[in-house]
Amino acid sequence: MTAKLIELEVADGVATLWLNRPEKRNAMSDDMRTEFISALEHVNHDKAIRALVLTGRGKGFCAGGDVAGMERRMQAPAGEVGFNGWARQQRVHHTQTLLLTMPKPTIAAVNGAASGLGADTALACDFIIASEAASFTWSYINRGIVPDGGGMYFLPRRVGLARAKELIFSGRKVEVDEALKLGIADRKTDAGALVADAQRWAREMSKGSATALALGKTILNQSFEMSAHQVFAQGSQAQGICYTSTEHRESVMAFLAKSAEKNGSTR
Repeated sequence: MTAKLIELEVADGVATLWLNRPEKRNAMSDDMRTEFISALEHVNHDKAIRALVLTGRGKGFCAGGDVAGMERRMQAPAGEVGFNGWARQQRVHHTQTLLLTMPKPTIAAVNGAASGLGADTALACDFIIASEAASFTWSYINRGIVPDGGGMYFLPRRVGLARAKELIFSGRKVEVDEALKLGIADRKTDAGALVADAQRWAREMSKGSATALALGKTILNQSFEMSAHQVFAQGSQAQGICYTSTEHRESVMAFLAKSAEKNGSTR
């Protein structure tokens, strides 16, 4: 039986998604992307799942796009190369958008090299926790291409425009301690504890109201492109929805009951 290229485990409301092509350092093939999209859509729609941890099997997180796939694209008839590339990009962007817009916290647990598309995929998550073996490389320039997995959007927002240009233009490797210093990674932990620490963090980030988390994340993701007025307007609409949510009602009623009990006990 052929092993799945994507493995998904769910425990205590946290989904852990494993990129499972360790012999290729989890380079993303077309078949792997199909499984990845299916798994992300499942996590997105399952209300019992409150958060996602994304990591890789073996020594690498994700080595980027599959070179064999690049070779096949170059062998296509000249008149089809452009459209084939466009069609592939739609699937790449659909995958990254699923991560970016997922209405629940997402954490990349980077266990090794995250290169090219792999580095972009880590950045598409809300948070990054890395082991001492982790590294990040926007190595697209070495293949004569530009970052196509969102790196030109995500990276400047983490490190600033000039630093993002330097990393993308040079394609140099960023080791984990520099990644922490620059703000590429948010936390560092031991390799043996990486996934468990990521899962623990995911539970912490998702214990609040799922409604408030989803709406807040949606607005925050757009806040750099919006004016203060637009953020306030969207915040007002989101708050109106939160006022009607079960989580808000239950938390207010619990607070009032606790206050009444406390006041009664002091009389």
